[in-house]
This record gives sequence, structure tokens and C-alpha cells, in this order.
Amino acid sequence: MTHFAVAQYRSIRREAEGNLERIAALLGEDAAQGVELAVFAEWALTGHFLSADEARSIAEPIPGPSTGVLEDLCKSAGVYIITGILERTGDGRLFNAAALVGPRGVVGSYRKIHLPFLGVDRIATPGDRPFKVWEIDLGTPETALRVGLHICYDGSFPESVRVMALQGADLVALPTNWPTGSEYNADYAPNTRALENTIYYAVANRIGTEEGFRFIGRSKICDPSGRTLAEAGADTEQILYAEIDPAVARNKLLVRVPGKHHINRIADRRPEMYGPITDPKA
Repeated sequence: MTHFAVAQYRSIRREAEGNLERIAALLGEDAAQGVELAVFAEWALTGHFLSADEARSIAEPIPGPSTGVLEDLCKSAGVYIITGILERTGDGRLFNAAALVGPRGVVGSYRKIHLPFLGVDRIATPGDRPFKVWEIDLGTPETALRVGLHICYDGSFPESVRVMALQGADLVALPTNWPTGSEYNADYAPNTRALENTIYYAVANRIGTEEGFRFIGRSKICDPSGRTLAEAGADTEQILYAEIDPAVARNKLLVRVPGKHHINRIADRRPEMYGPITDPKA
């Protein structure tokens, strides 16, 4: 079992230092609960609504100063963390990114592939790396956790999560900034992504307002059957806790009536019939 947490809080625009202090406090609470992996929201360090000049002035590389602070926090608390971060590359490109950091530094990072017309996503570069799964060492091969990352709008594209499920993900995390208008997404999408891939699925959203946009909270953890394990409110700071058993996510064969009713949503696929999905002209 992996002791897991999702943190929903009110991040502050352009206040990376203050947001890191808040993350440190929340990780301290997680450590007291025996948490091994904690997920925070998209743009958790910077806020979402930045001008191009503001974004370039506060973006940073991965690894970089903020991931260095997170590494120290992970060492102190004995946890791994996933959080949104505004990444700047050596050639000046900006990416809406998420970093997976542990006690020994950056384990991996992801760059958001699907960009809506909203906030810094309007000026960010679309992600240039395929979806990937990382394994977190939690002591033994049996307790190692395979984790996939995507961000906010990516969760509206079922292909994103299916790719990571096919790569062996036990858990897919979605750091997000869901604003007003995303309520139905919060209601149904996390449970559906978990159910259709037989994986754990976790959403970390924020609360509060920024530049006139209100963020709806509703962070959630779902199990491989699509059941909600924990869900946060719409306007409260909360930490959600759950236990994740990788063996449950890895057992794709669901036997409802032995010898009469079996389901395997991975093995029963018919990829040869899905051609238009990968046809950019479809």
C-alpha cells in the first residue's frame, strides 16, 4: 500500500516563495500522516494569469531553484511530491509543466500537451515530449508505484490517460486549475478516466480567485473501479488522503461471475479499428 495525499489550497499569484512555504507546511502535515506521495495543483508556485514579461521573469528550469527547495522538503518529510511549475528552457521557451520530485531530486517532469486559450497557456509552448510513466521506489518492488502525469485540459482527452495505462501506470495524477464552468468535468471525468483504464486517478485543483476567475476546488481521488475515494469541497483548503494498492491497478481482469462474465478493458481493445484517432485530418 502507498499512503497518498492530494493538497487543495489557495496559491498566490507571483509569490513562489510564499507558495513554497505553504507547500512545506502541508507536507509537514502529510508526513505526520505517513504520506509517501503528495500532489499539488497546476501553477502551484506562480499563479495562472501572468503577462508574457511576468511569465518569463519568474519561470525557471527543471531542475532549478524551486525544485531544489522541493528536494530539501522531500528529504525532510520523507515524501515524493508532484506539483505544477512554470518551466523556462535554455532557448527561452515557456512550458506549463509538472515536476515529480523526491528526496534525491527530480524524478521526472511533464510538459502540458493540450493548451486551452486561458492564462499563461495562451503564450506557452505545447508540450514536446510523449506521455511517460515513472516508477517511485518506496522500498520494495511490491511497493514501487508507477506514476503518470498530465495537466488540466489534458484530462479531457481520454487518449492521454490510455497511453499511460498502456505503459503500466498504477496512478495518473492531474494537477489542474479548473475555473468556473468545469463543474461537470469535476463530476464525471476523473471517475471515468479511472474506470476505463482500471487505474487510480488523482486530481489536485486550487481554490480562490485570480484576475476575476474563480477556481472551483473539487479535488478528487478515484480507485480503479471508478469509485470516489475522497473529494474536497469547492472553496475550502483540504488535504485528501487515500491508500493505493498497485496490485489492484495491475489486475486488469475483472471477474464478475466466474466463467460467465469477465471484463478486461486493456486486453479487450481493438486497436486496428481505431485508425481515425491518430489521423490528424480526421
